[in-house]
Amino acid sequence: MKFGNATKLVVSIAICQMAGLIGSIFTSPSIPGWYATLQKPFFSPPNWVFAPVWILLFTLMGISLYLVWIEGISDRKVRSGILIFSFQLILNIVWSFLFFALQSPFYAFLEIIVLWFAILLTIYQFNKINRNASYLLVPYLFWVSFAAILNFSIWRLNL
Repeated sequence: MKFGNATKLVVSIAICQMAGLIGSIFTSPSIPGWYATLQKPFFSPPNWVFAPVWILLFTLMGISLYLVWIEGISDRKVRSGILIFSFQLILNIVWSFLFFALQSPFYAFLEIIVLWFAILLTIYQFNKINRNASYLLVPYLFWVSFAAILNFSIWRLNL
């Protein structure tokens, strides 16, 4: 791996992990208080599961971003893919803000639907550039699908 590519890999993973860190700023304060008081469905995982899953998913997202980035930023498809990827990454942070900071499972649910489609669009666009990059985002799509069901259930249980 060339030095420039190694740097791009580290930067790509760091960008995604920073999104996770920003999201956790909204999430962490609410876990022991507000979130603990919510009724949750029987399939809700224990709280300790979320951090390692997200760390892994953000790492896979970073590797995916890297695989697209090294194809050449001068390529229109690459620029488009990175733009869509950036949009879904911002939506990921916004979900944490809506659900935990604003304590609004309803608005978070509406937003996670948009996030889900943005991830799907990212996978589609990345597949045009690097098939492996698109495959690395599939676990993320599955987890967000589960999160959407969990989000919906929490909203309904706590009306």
